[in-house]
Amino acid sequence: MNPAFKQFVEMLHPSLERLMQMAPLRMAVLPTKLPEKCIYLFSEGQDHLYVGRTRRLRQRLRQHSIEAAQHNQAVFAFKLAREATGRLTATCSAAGSRLALCAEPVFAEAFQKAKARVRNMDLRFVEEADPTRQALLEIYASVVLRTKYNDFDTH
Repeated sequence: MNPAFKQFVEMLHPSLERLMQMAPLRMAVLPTKLPEKCIYLFSEGQDHLYVGRTRRLRQRLRQHSIEAAQHNQAVFAFKLAREATGRLTATCSAAGSRLALCAEPVFAEAFQKAKARVRNMDLRFVEEADPTRQALLEIYASVVLRTKYNDFDTH
């Protein structure tokens, strides 16, 4: 293995352990001081659902969960709403677009419920300022924790 890449790989598990050792928080009671650049984990009990990464944690958490968040901001909640409504397959047509789904009353209600669900999930995070280590850690945590709602497919 390339020595430079090996250094990145060797830090993954210790960082994941720090993430999992953190006592879970709820968004309603976040501490005043939060790391900016980090990965974060949404869980319900021991069911780890989604890992994300960000350069601005507080803002990103808000985007995941506020009522006014759009489909391109609250992507995890959008996936939950897709699952709840059985609209699992993305399409390239205007009729099946994200905007069209959000205009449908049944889907819009499911999306709002999903954002509320995210607001009430357990939250953990671990600081990681380096963007390359952050990307690798997001993937590593998703694979190890088997987060159901992460995918690394391209658009």
